[in-house]
Amino acid sequence: MDFAALFPFSPEVGYLGLGLVNFFGSLIPFIPLPGFLLLASMSVGDQFNLHVLALLSALTATAAKQIIFYVSYEGRHMLNEKTRKRMRPFERLVKRYGAAAAFFAAATPIPDDLIYVPLGLAKYNPKRFFIATLAGKIVLSYSIVLISHHLGMSLIEPFLENVNDVTTVYVGIIIFGAMMTAVVVLLLRLDWQRILGRFAPWTLDENNDK
Repeated sequence: MDFAALFPFSPEVGYLGLGLVNFFGSLIPFIPLPGFLLLASMSVGDQFNLHVLALLSALTATAAKQIIFYVSYEGRHMLNEKTRKRMRPFERLVKRYGAAAAFFAAATPIPDDLIYVPLGLAKYNPKRFFIATLAGKIVLSYSIVLISHHLGMSLIEPFLENVNDVTTVYVGIIIFGAMMTAVVVLLLRLDWQRILGRFAPWTLDENNDK
C-alpha cells in the first residue's frame, strides 16, 4: 500500500499544516502517529528547513501535551476520596521522578500519555513538566527529521507492503488507543499502598508530601 493512501497528509500542506496535524494528533491521547508520519515525509529532500520542522513539531506537540496535563491536573478533583487515597503513594513516586519520566516519555515513541496523565493527577509542577516535555520532544523530533532526511521513507514503507485495506490500520489505531485508555483506568484502580509498600516504602510516608 502507498504511504499517501494510508495517511493522506501531503507535504505540500506546509509548516502550518504540519503544526495543525501535529497539535491535534498529539491532543488525541495515545495516537500521535499522523503527526510523526507527516513530519517524516516533509523531512525527505530539501524542500523544508529541517530545524524549523523539528522545532515546530516539538512546540506544537508540547502545547497539546500541556493541555492533556492540565486536564488531568484539574480532573483530580473528580476522583473520590477513596481513589485519591489509594493513588497517593503513586503520586509521591511520580513527583520524585517526574522530570525524568516526562523527558523519557517525550523523547521516545512510547504512548507518553501513560506518563503525563498520572503526572497531572499527582499535581506535578507544571513548569518542570513543560521544560522536560519540550526538551524530550525536541530530541524526538530531531531524531525523526534527521533519520527521515538521510534515509527517506525506507524505514516505513516495508511495513506497508502487506497492508491491503486502510480500514484495518485505522481500526487497529483505535483499538490501541482504547487499550491505553484502559491502562490509565487500571492505574487509578490499583492499590498502590500495597504495591509500592514492598518496593518503595518511602512513598507511604506522608511527610514526603512536603
